[in-house]
Amino acid sequence: MGGARVVSRRMIRPEFTAGLHNSELPPQPETVHLTPWDLRLLTVENIQKGILLPSPPTGGELFVEHLASSFARALGRFYPFAGRLEVDDGASPADRISVSLCCNHEGAEFVHAAAPDVAVADIFASLYIPRVVWSFFPLNGVVAAHAATDSLPVLAAQVTELSDGVFLAMSVNHVVGDGTNFWEFMNTWSEISRSGGGKPEISPSTWPPLVVKRWFLDTCTVPISLPFAKLEHIIARCEHSPSPVQECFFSFTAESIRKLKAKANDEMGGAVAISSLQSVVALVWRSLSRARGLALRQETAYVLVVGCRGRVGGISAGYMGNAVVPGAVRLPAGEILEKGLGWTAWQVNRYVASFDEAAMREALASWPRQPDFFTVVSLLGGANIITGSSPRFDVFGNDFGWGRPVAVRSGGANKFDGKVTVYEGPDGAGSMSLEVCLAPAAMVKLLADEEFMAAVTTP
Repeated sequence: MGGARVVSRRMIRPEFTAGLHNSELPPQPETVHLTPWDLRLLTVENIQKGILLPSPPTGGELFVEHLASSFARALGRFYPFAGRLEVDDGASPADRISVSLCCNHEGAEFVHAAAPDVAVADIFASLYIPRVVWSFFPLNGVVAAHAATDSLPVLAAQVTELSDGVFLAMSVNHVVGDGTNFWEFMNTWSEISRSGGGKPEISPSTWPPLVVKRWFLDTCTVPISLPFAKLEHIIARCEHSPSPVQECFFSFTAESIRKLKAKANDEMGGAVAISSLQSVVALVWRSLSRARGLALRQETAYVLVVGCRGRVGGISAGYMGNAVVPGAVRLPAGEILEKGLGWTAWQVNRYVASFDEAAMREALASWPRQPDFFTVVSLLGGANIITGSSPRFDVFGNDFGWGRPVAVRSGGANKFDGKVTVYEGPDGAGSMSLEVCLAPAAMVKLLADEEFMAAVTTP
């Protein structure tokens, strides 16, 4: 199965259209200073997510130009995605730098590609995800800081024509935005495309105002200076030799998740309110601990990415930038396996509840004094798991004008043994999907795990 062949690539500048933007048109170039939430992701690869769509009524250049035009208009609303990361080593003390986002409307990359040997069924008809999917994404192998050192765009989109469908993917620099921003852009792009390039179905007046200026504690010195002479010194911290992994995509129906949630809550006697996602996380943790053959006394960590929207005052709807905090629940594998689904879910529940505003403010205040950067290296070792993304993001509402998505997949960025990505399920409210990366031997055992597979809907 051959990979995607690039037909063309170009830089697209934002198109500022009256009604799609809520400030002066076009906005003046501005410098956006970055928060600790943003800066600690300088060592992370881009967010790469894409959707598999049926074939459009018209293919070729006409269809591609329509998508490019609607992409430019969506970029006009989310104009920081057309900016560039910049490093300032002149205004800081010696051996210190600062990184900012320059909203200069320079543009985002738009790639047209073709993979005529790949069919829609090749991508979603099996639990295993074929490696060819990685070729459907732009800016592969790019760490966030590379955008500043190599003058790269912070957003790129790729439209890949398949034999009987289209794969539409985006790659977004994680320093510039989080998963909420990613899917808000995709939702806006699809809405403009679906409207034929005219007036979107949902009035722009109902969209929350875009908040471009980052939120800082009153005590924070802005811009934040980092104790490095060069940005390359930060990038070096994230370098590692990735182990081979296999990827599988699992879907859970709303009924299956209701049963998991009921079981978890019943085991705890109704003492706590365990959520659907916490029940699924507990199932994953137990199943992967068995699949990896962890010793009973071996510590295993589950890293959860907790959203700050709704948890921290000052982070409003429409906030553009990172508003997520990763944290780890650590338990002996034996306790996870012996004490059951409900107890494991309860540990996750307690940990998430501990992320109150006071704790987050304290972490923000201390970070500039001793900055740390999120790296895959710290998660390697075959005992840890990290779950990113959210089942609340609107994936299957992204109809670009010729039908809703068939499936969702991610690119090769940030892939390692133990990475689990969660999405909303294809069956609507209450359903959920997981993209799981594991070492090949562990994946074989996961597919044979009775507790896990009993909850999964197979293709």
